[in-house]
Amino acid sequence: LEFIEDVIDELPKDRTIRIIDFGCGKSYLTFAMYHYFNEINHKNIHIMGFDLKKDVVNYCNSLTEQFGFKGLKFYAEDIANIDNVDGKIAMIITLHACDTATDIALYHGIRWGCKVIMSVPCCQHEINNQISNENMDIILKHGILKERFSAVMTDAVRARILEIKGYKTSVMEFIDMEHTPKNIMIRAVKSGKENPKKIKELKAFLDSFNVKQTLYELCFGKTDNT
Repeated sequence: LEFIEDVIDELPKDRTIRIIDFGCGKSYLTFAMYHYFNEINHKNIHIMGFDLKKDVVNYCNSLTEQFGFKGLKFYAEDIANIDNVDGKIAMIITLHACDTATDIALYHGIRWGCKVIMSVPCCQHEINNQISNENMDIILKHGILKERFSAVMTDAVRARILEIKGYKTSVMEFIDMEHTPKNIMIRAVKSGKENPKKIKELKAFLDSFNVKQTLYELCFGKTDNT
């Protein structure tokens, strides 16, 4: 919520603030966020949470009814299948959406032109399962170093894509390492200026490691890598 507070002035002031929480799970953050916007800041807010687990979604919806949270609704839906949503989305958040689910969520945020995107990635297997580079063998031959390098590379690529798409992007520590190693947050605020000249440079970077990356392919088309 402190990270959200830093960007609250970037959100619409003349209409309902529509937010989506992708992979919301038990929705502790979602409920806290609703309280923060609705009760503390008195904003006109509507939040939608999406998760695959129907029982969890049903439980969360029962809580919204119990507490009278009319602007909060949960859906059992694969985020990859979400095409259109009602109303213009101002902000998306993802907290530990696994592997490429984070990329799909980021892509939705980009294509909908969301003003704010906040993502805490998780379980970055995609690049780790592909990566190869003879010049980096000193790192890649060790499983744990390869895993960590691949995770850093994944988030760096995501951040660069957001920058290319016109977002002022920060990569920051989300929580102390002593609590969880999955502690990187990508926070992006739409600035309006895209930089397509960087696409070629990013593709060359991916090619040098012989990898495909989902967000890149969703935004710019498939690479030549196999």
